[in-house]
Amino acid sequence: MSNDFSRNNGRMPNLDSLLSSEDINLSIIEIDDFTSGFREIEELSNPQKTFHYIQELLREVDNGGFNQYFINYSGDYAMDTVEALNAIGAYKTAILVQAAIDQFPGSDVPQDRDERVELVEKIEETANPIWDELDQKFFLSEDDLNALNIEFIKKHRNEF
Repeated sequence: MSNDFSRNNGRMPNLDSLLSSEDINLSIIEIDDFTSGFREIEELSNPQKTFHYIQELLREVDNGGFNQYFINYSGDYAMDTVEALNAIGAYKTAILVQAAIDQFPGSDVPQDRDERVELVEKIEETANPIWDELDQKFFLSEDDLNALNIEFIKKHRNEF
């Protein structure tokens, strides 16, 4: 299996092979390469969006915490990400993400990135300590997001 999306000519790699692989992490990377290859999120099916939102969350929080998650493109879909986590059965992680979202006034994360960045700058003095604590809980989460994602994909096989 290749990690190079371009070798797949924009097509989904062999999903049956990926879903039966013992290397879940490699399977997740391959599927993520595929869903990330679309220019517009609207081009993805709803199950593909669910997968994509969760991968964006993992990438950003692992790299720079919730502050980075909200500042970057991934924050456009913060509210959808909570729904995505619940959809795959990652209920504990969904609670953590909702707690991070709750640091925004009215628990409302603006979809517009410029507006969101401006708001993060206003709230980060009080939000960052809470986000830092949530980052640590996220890293220790009992939800195995990769395994849950694979099971979700299996259930929605025809939409990938």
